[in-house]
Amino acid sequence: MRYFQTLTHTHNDTATGMLHITADDSGNLMPRISLKHEGDYVAISASYGPIEMALRPRYTDLMFGLTRLQPIEGLQTSRQVGSGQTYIALGLQPDGVLVLRPTLIGDGGGHITLNLTLSSDARATMMHWLEA
Repeated sequence: MRYFQTLTHTHNDTATGMLHITADDSGNLMPRISLKHEGDYVAISASYGPIEMALRPRYTDLMFGLTRLQPIEGLQTSRQVGSGQTYIALGLQPDGVLVLRPTLIGDGGGHITLNLTLSSDARATMMHWLEA
């Protein structure tokens, strides 16, 4: 069974141009997603404690995936943005919660995935920041 960590707090750092989305608790493992526009790409840093995954999908691909999401009962994710080796799986729940699963594929032997969700308010802030 997958355990999802919900991110609810957003902070738009205008000095660096980054959007940070974090969880309620400020413990040592504080999960976080940070986004930054880099030309035609969006740099995404997803971290949980000392583990960080960095992805750089094309802005148009990310927007295509995010804007066409529909809630599908029983299905956690319905779209993937990225390549076959690194991608972020996206899903929308009926209550407006966004499922984000950044994934790095090692080989046929395994992969690393962070199971994160964004509250509906955090999702709305991210979509506004992305200019969707």
